Amino acid sequence: MVVGLVGCGGWGRHILRDLVALGCEVPVVARSEESRARAEEGGAAAIVADVASLPRLDGVVVATPTASHAETLEEVLPLGAPVFCEKPLTDNPESAARLAEHAPDRLFVMDKWRYHPGVAELAVIARERRLGTVAGLRTVRVGWGNPHPDVDMVWILAPHDLSIALEVLGALPRAEAAAAQWLGEEATHLTALLRGDRWWHALEVSARSAERIRRIELHCDGGVAALADGWDEHVTVFRDGPDGPVEERIETPGELPLLAELRAFVEHLDGGPPPRSSAAEGAATVATIADLRRLAGEP
Repeated sequence: MVVGLVGCGGWGRHILRDLVALGCEVPVVARSEESRARAEEGGAAAIVADVASLPRLDGVVVATPTASHAETLEEVLPLGAPVFCEKPLTDNPESAARLAEHAPDRLFVMDKWRYHPGVAELAVIARERRLGTVAGLRTVRVGWGNPHPDVDMVWILAPHDLSIALEVLGALPRAEAAAAQWLGEEATHLTALLRGDRWWHALEVSARSAERIRRIELHCDGGVAALADGWDEHVTVFRDGPDGPVEERIETPGELPLLAELRAFVEHLDGGPPPRSSAAEGAATVATIADLRRLAGEP
């Protein structure tokens, strides 16, 4: 299987590593000296300067900076191969909708949290109503700083939590209210309320928190199920007890999410089912983030 990789930055090198581990031949588009060095070190089958120089491909993975996604996808989609694009699909609702309409069946978004074993367990708990009727979802994704100079942290962090809502509750919630801290045109903190079908999603993302937190809570009538950190391999369920909450630990071992989503894409190229998330879902996520930014008073 020949899978082209466009972009070999700090995250792209991990994508290259996992594609090679899955047995793929991976030609890489790398423009900077640093990216070329990472591609060579990671075992790229070839290193080229532009998309036009790529060989015949079975699939393409796009891992360029968010602000360049739309332009890059306009280049790679004419190659005719299925495309797996890092989240978010773009940072603009119009371009995202246009791309999704242009390639609805062969453009997919890399939402790695939809492949997290703990998130999968939360989805089962919700679907099977193990804790009764679902009331809502609370997600917290905060830390200090944003290593991505092209877009602010809302575009980097919020897509993760919206994809978790999509996976756990089966639908993307609608933006209802939001507040943000703005430094010029850049959001450094966002707190938001979204609504689904009889459930809510409370979302908090920040690049101004001294404590790094990645937490997901599924609130139900009969208790709360929580994934306390992205690296945890268990979900904790809390129910009311006579002397306080009663805890149950559910082990959730499994493949690392990045490897799992790339495996799904490679298997799709070999005739398997399409990976999560579709281009339409990716475009809807972009539109929802744009709505949140508007509600939060984007300058």
